[in-house]
Amino acid sequence: MGPLLDLPREIAQQEYPLEGNNILDSADCLVYSSPIMRDNEPTSLQEAIVYFANPDNCHAYLVDRRWPDGIVTCPYCGSDNVSFQPKRRLFQCKECRPKGQFSIKVGTIFEDSAIGLDKWLCAMWMLANCKNGVSSWEIHRSIKVTQKSAWFMLQRLRLALQDESGGQLSGHVEVDETYIGGKARNMHKNRKQRAKLSPTGMVGKVAVMGLLQRHGNVRTMVVPATTRAELQPRVRRHVEEGSSLYTDSHPGYDEMESEYVRGVINHAERYVDGLVHTNGLENYWSLLKRGLKGTYISVEPFHLFRYLDEQSFRFNNRKTTDANRFDLAVSQIVGKRLTYAEVTGKDKDARKKSC
Repeated sequence: MGPLLDLPREIAQQEYPLEGNNILDSADCLVYSSPIMRDNEPTSLQEAIVYFANPDNCHAYLVDRRWPDGIVTCPYCGSDNVSFQPKRRLFQCKECRPKGQFSIKVGTIFEDSAIGLDKWLCAMWMLANCKNGVSSWEIHRSIKVTQKSAWFMLQRLRLALQDESGGQLSGHVEVDETYIGGKARNMHKNRKQRAKLSPTGMVGKVAVMGLLQRHGNVRTMVVPATTRAELQPRVRRHVEEGSSLYTDSHPGYDEMESEYVRGVINHAERYVDGLVHTNGLENYWSLLKRGLKGTYISVEPFHLFRYLDEQSFRFNNRKTTDANRFDLAVSQIVGKRLTYAEVTGKDKDARKKSC
């Protein structure tokens, strides 16, 4: 591992001469300098498996993404007065001893996990880059953890893929909704009797709303119903006023012409009328349902929003490389935590927040 510099600037420059214009070429404060060059980092799954088999590579890769300016800060107090213990791969904060010792996992989705970073990072590579998703059974077989552990790992990784919606969509925006769930004709008789009819008459299905900026990003969310009261506030929240809004003939979007340039396509007559269509979102729905039906088979409504986050992440970063997509996913692991009680619904407060 590279040196940790915690010396006065004049002495540090004598001990460690500074060359080049790299961001780590500074001795103003504590700097973690990794000898691993970006040129050697993996660009494929096969390379990732070999690369992350080395614990030092895992540690250096995460340090580089978590503290891109090279300054390691304590997750407990925020101080940069931190030393490093290379043999144990642990950091020690000098401001909050004796409790200031922490690993690279602390403050990330990996916190309190006994599973090695080599397995975590390979699982993240697969989830971020497999077009139709990857099941917990596939992760279980590939990295040799139990299926239960693999399922929990994937739920935590999906939290990292969750995008914080920044700003409103604008320009040409498509809005549509779909229903996720099994077909009524395939349900067991007892389940049909237990299933409650929704206001739309759909049996055992969950409504999902999507908004797509043409040639841009998609945003999806679970909605309790496809009524005007539920759909229109979400359109106003996510779409800039004055944008071109394209919908089907669903009445839930009626009376929005005063706020948007609305184009309506009646699917009973045609699917495209010049620029008026929702084919972009229809394409996204097909990708989403291909993963849900073909890879995951059965998804509980309580967890559906996590699978939407996963598919949206891959779709929104579809034009980049596998390595860049993985790099972005890793950069989003900090400040996110998901416990087993939360993911299984035993933590009622967390469940209310996710709904």
